[in-house]
Amino acid sequence: MKPPYDITKTILDLYGQITEALGICQSFMLVKPEARLRRQNRIKTIQSSLSIEGNTLNIENVTALLDNQRIIGPKKDIIEVQNAIKAYDQLNELRPFNKNDFLSAHGILMKDLVKAPGEYRKSQVGIMKGKEVTHIAPTSEMVPGLMNDLFKYLKEDTDLEIIKSCVFHYEMEFIHPFEDGNGRMGRYWQTRILMKVNPIFEFVPIEKLIKDHQKEYYQALSISDNTGKSTVFIEFMLNIINQALRDTINESKPASPDYQKRTEVALSQLDSWFDRKEYMKVCKGISSATASRDLKQLIEENRIESTGKGRMTKYRMEKSG
Repeated sequence: MKPPYDITKTILDLYGQITEALGICQSFMLVKPEARLRRQNRIKTIQSSLSIEGNTLNIENVTALLDNQRIIGPKKDIIEVQNAIKAYDQLNELRPFNKNDFLSAHGILMKDLVKAPGEYRKSQVGIMKGKEVTHIAPTSEMVPGLMNDLFKYLKEDTDLEIIKSCVFHYEMEFIHPFEDGNGRMGRYWQTRILMKVNPIFEFVPIEKLIKDHQKEYYQALSISDNTGKSTVFIEFMLNIINQALRDTINESKPASPDYQKRTEVALSQLDSWFDRKEYMKVCKGISSATASRDLKQLIEENRIESTGKGRMTKYRMEKSG
């Protein structure tokens, strides 16, 4: 049976925006971002998806583990990151419509974290929010049949793949087929489905934007549960995909020809801590997006350092020694 959802005007509008963004990728001949951005986005993806599940390791920790360096941290959190690094490295080898590959991916993600990684659960589960049960999943006896139906829908239904990726994400969370790791698997497998639409999705950090809108993410899941259809969740995820894709495109654009000159002049005048507004005052005429890109690139080039987060971020010339 086809999972229940409606194709709304919002869904069609967002699909159009995503298609437009993918067209921009094609015009840039942007099949995949450059190596630096691929690595950066992979780190964001892993850290964000695991952070949603309570992992305490930060970007620097994940980067160190990606480089096979030792870190100090909770053993479980370190294993989660190491497993995720292996799983995301194997994304291209997995078949998006294959149930056995799906189970294999769970086996990699959850190795040494659950009793039976790569196997459907054998017991009843419920999802708790505080002391309140917010969702009772189908019985364990129903799980294999429900997942077979879901993969059949994914493979045979004629709806758009991008929409089906959102439906799969929601329905998998609803079925809750595993003892643990359902959230990260839902996000991971949606990425794999999207890669069938366009390979650039392997390096689009959708999970980062989900983490930034975590409250809305869970709210969309809850509303879809209550209405008995995934429409609201599809709308939420399409909006996230569109934003993440456009962020990746913006970050992939080469620096403007006058970037070097502009930043040299700015840094010669800004000799103490400054924020983005002060940078824009010196570099008259640039947009806030250009200023953000400049500052981000200056950090990556080790020409400036930063402190604080969001609007409170301050920058200054990198101190040597």
